[in-house]
Amino acid sequence: MFLGTHHHRLDSKGRLTLPSRFRPFLGNEMVVTKGPGSERCLYLFPMSKWAEITAKLDALPLGSRDARMARRLIMGQARLVTPDRIGRIIIPSELREQVGIQQEVVLVGLQTYVEIWSPEAWAEEVEQAKEHGLAEEQWLNLGI
Repeated sequence: MFLGTHHHRLDSKGRLTLPSRFRPFLGNEMVVTKGPGSERCLYLFPMSKWAEITAKLDALPLGSRDARMARRLIMGQARLVTPDRIGRIIIPSELREQVGIQQEVVLVGLQTYVEIWSPEAWAEEVEQAKEHGLAEEQWLNLGI
């Protein structure tokens, strides 16, 4: 399970050292891709979670333009990454550029996957969450 917020730094080759607590859950291969819509983060999926996502995409009708667009955006931006012997993965430069990641990154564990943010974008996201809050009624609506 992925939990917590971890601050890391990319090296000069764009490699990210994965938190040691995350490594057993990520395995030897994982997928990094752009987050949906206008979110300014990357998603890092273990292969088991990625398989669930691709199965859902596979079930969509080929005749649906929305389904084809979803496949293109999700699959077209996805990259298979493999950690090296010391737990580093390369974050492709085109993905880093899309979300404004330079050297500093924030990894956010969200139970079944990890989000990767620039510190600035993450700070804005946290601030927006604080402003909007999660009112008691929203907790109830979420079943929490």
